Amino acid sequence: MCRNIRTLFNFEPPASEQELRAAALQFVRKLSGFNAPSRANEAAFEMAVQEVTASAQRLITSLVTHTEPRDRETEAARHCASGRGSASARAQADPVFFATSSTPASWLLSRQRSWP
Repeated sequence: MCRNIRTLFNFEPPASEQELRAAALQFVRKLSGFNAPSRANEAAFEMAVQEVTASAQRLITSLVTHTEPRDRETEAARHCASGRGSASARAQADPVFFATSSTPASWLLSRQRSWP
């Protein structure tokens, strides 16, 4: 679950409220073990998401760095190229590399190119 939480600090444009809430939701899901809480736990779950979102916002706004803000598109491309992105995202970012790797998915991708 928490593999979906991404670094949100020092980006231009800054992390949005929706991005912080999505990260908080993933964190609360991981801690609670619930993807979606029952009705009995719904209020506590939502309160936890709101509190974690507020804490994350305070953290992000209070951190200090001397480095230049990172560009989201550049980081996304680097993420895909490093092999940490999804297979389809890596294939779109660099189809030649993906087709020459030894994974079964790349074999299928290379075969699709030769189909009529």
